[in-house]
Amino acid sequence: MTSSSSPAADGSVRHQVTIPEHVPMVALLGQRDEVLTAIEAGFPSVDVHVRGNVVTLTGRPGDVALAERLVDELSEIASSATPLTSDAVERAIKILTDSTTDRPAQVLTMNILSNRGKTIRPKTLGQKEYVESIDRNTLVFGIGPAGTGKTYLAMAKAVQALQAKQVNRIVLTRPAVEAGERLGFLPGSLNDKIDPYLRPLYDALHDMVDPESIPRLMAAGTIEVAPLAYMRGRTLNDAFIILDEAQNTSAEQMKMFLTRLGFGSKIVVTGDVTQIDLPGGADSGLRVVQDILTDLDDVAFCRLTSADVVRHRLVADIIDAYSRFETERPSASARAEHGGRGSRPSRPARGSSEGHR
Repeated sequence: MTSSSSPAADGSVRHQVTIPEHVPMVALLGQRDEVLTAIEAGFPSVDVHVRGNVVTLTGRPGDVALAERLVDELSEIASSATPLTSDAVERAIKILTDSTTDRPAQVLTMNILSNRGKTIRPKTLGQKEYVESIDRNTLVFGIGPAGTGKTYLAMAKAVQALQAKQVNRIVLTRPAVEAGERLGFLPGSLNDKIDPYLRPLYDALHDMVDPESIPRLMAAGTIEVAPLAYMRGRTLNDAFIILDEAQNTSAEQMKMFLTRLGFGSKIVVTGDVTQIDLPGGADSGLRVVQDILTDLDDVAFCRLTSADVVRHRLVADIIDAYSRFETERPSASARAEHGGRGSRPSRPARGSSEGHR
């Protein structure tokens, strides 16, 4: 890629970037100029003009320099046959502004797994660091809000490890505690009761493995999906083990699970400590373990944030709004001390003399 620049009288600069011939301009600009529109939206103070394979950028020197870096990175991504979208442009701009060392092309072309024409790859700096931590460490904790890809990427790494014969099996597990519901109160057989808790793991698995082969792999024990209680008393060798929704484990359950680790195995633990459903205010094993294992070698804690959310953009805004609300509101004890919200008196207990008319 070549570029030339010339200054203007008003202090702005004009850069011309020539895109190499091997980069298809249709791929670079996107369907119906979707990518070009996203570049213009990301740099509203820069005038972007495309003629043939020459992109002309006009505006303030700093903005034009950053926009030129973006075009360079997008050109490299397009040349790798990685599809470009407006979402990819937004993420590339964020990477350029948030990091001085990582490049968007390195992050957005980092393929983990391909299946039926779909490629799974990290989409943010946090996700890239999470994936690299899984490669480097035996035990990794992926902690963050919903939509940050912590379980999905761990599943992709597990399938990749199985296909590369780095492990002999995949073990996926979850605690059966959610939103105050208990298995005993659900209808049906034991399998019917368990299935709703494990369904998200099955759904992710179907994205990564041919669905028709899953029953065969499960029957052979190559892939196992089971509640956390089924892990007790076992030692798991040559396995890639994922504990999902780990915020709903007790401290004792977390210790039990981590000590299942056998030779040749890798464990990834995922969870969101802002969504704990344990009854009776019990300590979350995912919270406690961060104080216990923080200084151990071969153990990594990866903390993802709303910046790593890859669902609808509103999800990140919702997470941030809840975080602000939790930070700003008075503590539960302070509210109880003042009789809760407002000055309404609490109701007398049933059976007290005040409660009888």
